[in-house]
Amino acid sequence: MNILFSPPSLEDFIRLLKAWRFWVLGALVGSAIGAVFFYIAPPSYRAKATVNVDFNFEEAFPTNTDRQDFYYLEREARKMEEIAWSDDVLSQLNASADELRDGKLTLSQPAEAGWHFYADDNDPQKAEELASGWANAFVEKVQSEIQAGNLNEFIKLEVTQSANLPKERSIPMSNYLLAGASGFLFLSVIVKLFIKAK
Repeated sequence: MNILFSPPSLEDFIRLLKAWRFWVLGALVGSAIGAVFFYIAPPSYRAKATVNVDFNFEEAFPTNTDRQDFYYLEREARKMEEIAWSDDVLSQLNASADELRDGKLTLSQPAEAGWHFYADDNDPQKAEELASGWANAFVEKVQSEIQAGNLNEFIKLEVTQSANLPKERSIPMSNYLLAGASGFLFLSVIVKLFIKAK
């Protein structure tokens, strides 16, 4: 029990440094296991649609201070974010709202410029349809809110990417390789520290 709580000695460090081949082997084995997990249980595909949002500070409030501009941006962005997750918008997609809100859809940090609408699904085509449909439904709803006077009339939106969307795995293979290698390196250190060679 004392060996678990005693500080490492110089001999422990020397033993670890001498075991560099064991470390390399552990990292390679861990990476291979990570790759196997990636192919056996791959993460879902992720598609990304983009909407360009221009708040037009200069036209909306030409005499505003930076503080007023920030408040305006924060207020209008919050309203638009609520619209993106609203029942009216999500009901236009071919999935239940609860499923979509529970991790299937992801919205990038809203601000001025590009808003990225991500959709995850095991079927890459379905992921693309969800991301594209979400972005287009969002723009239509925001434009109707602008016409109704609920959002500033100077806000301009444009769907810049909603067809032939890039589709990639939501978690890249490199993360699996890194996790496997790191895990086995850690185990290698434990083994070398606590299991002394005969």
